[in-house]
Amino acid sequence: MYVVTGAGPVGYTVAEQLAHQGHQVRVLTRSGSGPEHPLVERLRADVSDPSQLDEALKGATAVFHCILGSAYRASVWAAELPQAEQVVMNAAAAAGAVVVFPESLYSYSEPDRLMTESSPREATSGKRGIRTQLLKTREAHAANTVSVVAGDFFGPRVKLAHAGERMVPLVLTGKPIQAIGSADRPHSFTYVPDLAAAMIAAALKPELWNTVLHAPTGSPMTQREVAAAYAGAAGVATPKVSAVPGWVLRVAGIFSTDMRELAELLYQFERPFVMDSSESQRLLGLEPTPLAEAAAATVAWWSGAARQAS
Repeated sequence: MYVVTGAGPVGYTVAEQLAHQGHQVRVLTRSGSGPEHPLVERLRADVSDPSQLDEALKGATAVFHCILGSAYRASVWAAELPQAEQVVMNAAAAAGAVVVFPESLYSYSEPDRLMTESSPREATSGKRGIRTQLLKTREAHAANTVSVVAGDFFGPRVKLAHAGERMVPLVLTGKPIQAIGSADRPHSFTYVPDLAAAMIAAALKPELWNTVLHAPTGSPMTQREVAAAYAGAAGVATPKVSAVPGWVLRVAGIFSTDMRELAELLYQFERPFVMDSSESQRLLGLEPTPLAEAAAATVAWWSGAARQAS
C-alpha cells in the first residue's frame, strides 16, 4: 500500500499511475480529493497533525509527499514546509516507509552551469535557501528518503506554471503570449507524468534511497519553442510570443509581493537554465516522453477542461 499526500498535479498523477499499475493507494488531502479509481482510497487528513498521519501511514511501503505549500512565498514556505516534512518523515520512519519528494532546481548554487545530480546545492536566501535546507534536513533524518528534482512543470493538470495557464489557454484561443525574462533562452521543462514515473521507480529501488535524482527531462526548450509545440499539437497557428523584461517585474516587485516573489527567480529565464537527467535515467531505466506526445496530452487535457467550464 502506498500513501500520497496532496492531490495537485504531482500527487494526483503519482496516485493515478500507482493505481493503474495495480497498487493500493491512499491519498491524503484536507478536501478528500484525488483520482476516482477502485484502488484509490481518498481520506480527509491534515498531514501536519502527527496523530492523523501515524494512523494513515500504518502498513505503507512508501509515502509520496506532494504538498508544496499553500502560497508561492518564501514566508509561507518557511512557516509550513519544514514542519510538515518533519511530521511526514517521523511517521514514515515509524512505519518503515520510504518518503519520496518532488524537488525543484531552486537549491542549485551554480545555475549558469549544466545542473547534474552531483552539482552543488548550496543556494541561500529566499525560496532557494528554503529548498536547500529542506534537502539537508531530509539527508539528516532517520527516515529513508529520495528527492526527485524536476524543471518547470508542464502536462495535464498543471495550471500555475509558466508552461501552464500562462501559455496553453492562450495558444488554444489564438492570443499572444507574454513570456517572462526572455522568450529565447534554453530552459528545462519536465513533463509531470515523467516526474511521477521517476518517483515511483525510485521508491521501488532501495539502492537509490537517500539520494537526489533527476526526473527524466527532455532537451531544453525556449518558451517560444514550448508555445510552438502546443500550437502544433492543437493544429492551430503558432502564437506571437513576446517577453516582459526582468526590470519591469523587479520594479513591480517594489509594490507587489507576488511580483517580488516571481522576480526572485528571474535568473532562470534571463539566462540558460538547463538540467541533465541522463544519469538518473540510466539508474531508473526511464526516458522522457517525446515532446510531441507530451504536448498532445497537455493540449487534450486543457481542451477538456475548457469544455467542462463552458
